[in-house]
Order: sequence, then C-alpha cells, then structure tokens
Amino acid sequence: MTGLPDIVIIVDQHEEYTALQECITLGIPTICLIDTNCDPDLADISIPANDDAISLIRLILNKLVFAICEGRSGYIRNP
Repeated sequence: MTGLPDIVIIVDQHEEYTALQECITLGIPTICLIDTNCDPDLADISIPANDDAISLIRLILNKLVFAICEGRSGYIRNP
C-alpha cells in the first residue's frame, strides 16, 4: 500500500483487535460487524451481526461493496 485506506471493514472485532487499535491510533474510520463478544463503542460504524455465519458475512460485505462502488461512481475528483 502506498497510503492509508479511507476506511477499514472488520468482520471479527474480537480476533482483529490489534488491527482495530491501529485504525483507532491512525484515525482511520472503521466499520465493524459486532457480535455479542464485541465492544460497539470501539467502532465508528457498528453493524450487529453474527460474525460466524459465512452467508451473513458475504451478504453484508456484498452490500457494503456495492454501496462503496455506487458512491465512488458519483464522485468527481477535481484535477
């Protein structure tokens, strides 16, 4: 990577706690799928979900990717 990402999506906050702490330290916004063993206050955007259900993770990530792509297509950069 040549720079910092605009946003980070974390599927399992409990397993990826170190990555979450790095994002907080660097000021990178996070979207976290929050299960019952997670702290929703650590994430910028919390999505309550079962982080063990592969089909649910796939559905949520597909929706997020679609929304990001749709948002980027309407964004015009100034030269």
